[in-house]
Amino acid sequence: MSYFTSVVFLTLCHCKIAPTMAPPIDKNNIASASNTSMSEYFMYFAYGSNMLKERLHLNNPSAVFVTTGSLKDYAIQFGYWKKEFDNSNSWHGGVATIEESAGDLVWGVVWKMNKDDLTSLDRQEGVGIGFYSPLNITVNTDQGDVLCRTYQMNNFTAHPTSPPYKQVVCLGAKQNSLPIDYIKKLEAVNTNNYSGPSILDDIDAFQPTEKGTGP
Repeated sequence: MSYFTSVVFLTLCHCKIAPTMAPPIDKNNIASASNTSMSEYFMYFAYGSNMLKERLHLNNPSAVFVTTGSLKDYAIQFGYWKKEFDNSNSWHGGVATIEESAGDLVWGVVWKMNKDDLTSLDRQEGVGIGFYSPLNITVNTDQGDVLCRTYQMNNFTAHPTSPPYKQVVCLGAKQNSLPIDYIKKLEAVNTNNYSGPSILDDIDAFQPTEKGTGP
């Protein structure tokens, strides 16, 4: 499926992927996740493309939606871990990371994941080659603070992201009903105008979904 075909298809089903009103978060979600044996599960905070359930499930099928939350004193940035970059990565442009920034917030999704998926998640984030490093953070949620694993890019250099990557990030933000102002901030991100194939073509499981039922 070409990028432009994907955009048309996603536009047609946009209202289903990103419902305008999400059901309230189950008050037991975080408590049940916190009480689960940590030898079996871990909590993961996604702020980029992995906010979209269909994207995360490509490589990490155990991920279960817990809640949304924010990371204080950080800002989302887009770039690459090498100064010399020709957009030849799988997204054909800069990808998301977090950088310390006093007074800012990064919004995202808290997932509960089986530790069997830890290897595949690290592989996706390029931990073995030094692309990202795991980071333990405290995420603020409506149900209290949650200790999560996330990833921060090493040797960050700013580079424009691609339209397909931006599309997936924005879909994930809308799918999980992040704050409108934050969604608008993501939608305002400039891109490099790339229009060829990307991982977006692999995300072929776009189905109607509701927050709290599996993202």
